Amino acid sequence: MVRLVLVGPPGAGKGTQAAVLSEHLAVPHISSGDLFRENIDNATPLGKEAKSYLDAGELVPDEVTNEMVRQRLKAADAAEGFLLDGFPRTTPQADVLNGILTENGMELTAVVQFEVPREELVRRLLERGRSDDTEDLIRRRLDVYDSETAPLLDYYRDKLITIDAFGPVEEVSSRALEALRTRT
Repeated sequence: MVRLVLVGPPGAGKGTQAAVLSEHLAVPHISSGDLFRENIDNATPLGKEAKSYLDAGELVPDEVTNEMVRQRLKAADAAEGFLLDGFPRTTPQADVLNGILTENGMELTAVVQFEVPREELVRRLLERGRSDDTEDLIRRRLDVYDSETAPLLDYYRDKLITIDAFGPVEEVSSRALEALRTRT
């Protein structure tokens, strides 16, 4: 039974690695982005609430995100393990996750950090060619990650596994799976 949180800056390959690890470990990949889309597409009460914020150009409050995660972790397929991608992003969200896990008699196995040199992240994100991916905006997003999400590394220091995420996808996946084998 494996319960993981994946962390890493934009461009570190979390989504790609989440898909690979989810398949290898036979646990659901729970992405905060997918949770938002599912709830909005299915017009759930939480989805309607989230959509009202997004339509107004505002951030969805933590309470809404937290409740989406709480409900998702109660689903039958998450009972035997899961891989969280994009949640928690902040230490207050990590506190909420701990509460959710405790409520469900669960404990995190590990927090996997994907580490990539900053200049490589900028290069990768520029290469994607998205219209909103200018170098200035990318560097700003990385700064936000450093200030808001990086504190999770200290918060989870006892469960943290750091993976060098520089290199081909298969090599990074192999490093992550090997580190998890030795840890679990």
